[in-house]
Amino acid sequence: MAKINPGEFMRQVQAETRKIHWPSRQETVTTAIFVGIMTVLLAVFFLGIDALFGWVVSSLLSFL
Repeated sequence: MAKINPGEFMRQVQAETRKIHWPSRQETVTTAIFVGIMTVLLAVFFLGIDALFGWVVSSLLSFL
């Protein structure tokens, strides 16, 4: 592996840093709201699935 001097390394780091696209405040807020909504929806969905499976298992065990 070729060795690079520290100055060249820093120039490469700066060049790569300039390529980064940082999201705007509006994009960040929109994404955060979307994540929050999806989290709540998935929590409600899995709560329902868990309740359904719990009911099925308790029904099956009541026959024993």
